[in-house]
Amino acid sequence: AAEAASCRKMAALRLAVSGAGRTFLNPSNVAGVSQVNMSFSALSRGKKAALSTLGLLTAGGAGLALMLHQSVKASELELHPPSYPWSHSGMLSSLDHASVRRGYQVYKQVCSACHSMEYLAFRNLVGVSHTEAEVKTLAEEIEVVDGPDESGEMFTRPGKLSDYFPKPYPNPEAARAANNGALPPDLSYIVNARHGGEDYVFSLLTGYSEPPAGVSVREGLYYNPYFPGQAIGMAPPIYNEVLEYEDGTPATMSQVAKDVCTFLRWAAEPEHDQRKRMGLKLLMGAAILIPLVYYMKRHKWSVLKSRKIAYRPPK
Repeated sequence: AAEAASCRKMAALRLAVSGAGRTFLNPSNVAGVSQVNMSFSALSRGKKAALSTLGLLTAGGAGLALMLHQSVKASELELHPPSYPWSHSGMLSSLDHASVRRGYQVYKQVCSACHSMEYLAFRNLVGVSHTEAEVKTLAEEIEVVDGPDESGEMFTRPGKLSDYFPKPYPNPEAARAANNGALPPDLSYIVNARHGGEDYVFSLLTGYSEPPAGVSVREGLYYNPYFPGQAIGMAPPIYNEVLEYEDGTPATMSQVAKDVCTFLRWAAEPEHDQRKRMGLKLLMGAAILIPLVYYMKRHKWSVLKSRKIAYRPPK
């Protein structure tokens, strides 16, 4: 009798719980919640006009800022260098190695008198612009202090492939003293260190001119609109026929500037050609692998994506 009474109590409890659950889940008993309509079409005419005006002003301001950034930097009042069509600027374009060779000649005969390239060694030229025998000949033209020898003394020896390009000055103080207080920058990474890259260097080398009316330049400085402040301590380094190329190329000012800028681009990024070659290989491999991977994905997931899942409540 006690067991029957316990069963009747459990049945009554289940009935009460199920009834309460049905009452709670009944949609007619659920309090209505107002839905917020955030669509653009539901806004009033005034709000639509305000949002449209704000969008046009934002887009116009962004476009104007981009155009000003591309033309003139008004903050420093310096002329922004134009964009030149470099032969190596394409996605799959390599450097002009004949131009790199001529650019090294320009650096050696013109720029190395003041500027160093302390991060570049003679061995880096092998296979890029010169043969190994040619680079050995170039390296042997300099004398390097080495040692100590067996007697503890320092000695000089001809340069070799592992030696770095010689510095024009022993220390920065000597460089400043020889250039009226201005320190000539190292050119190893100058293309990456300046905004505009080789465009800036080319414009700087060919942009020397007389100062405009009302602008005075202190003695010992030269006017260049592409240099910050327009007054630069470096005299015009290149001009027509400043040197004679080994391959007979006419050494005009623009040709000399173009060649040395190409050389400086290679110096700042020796892996330039290899990087683009690897990118081309990656694109070619991806063109084959991506369709295969997509087909395998469709094949593996087709069973899961096409099956029908139905819920059958217990009776």
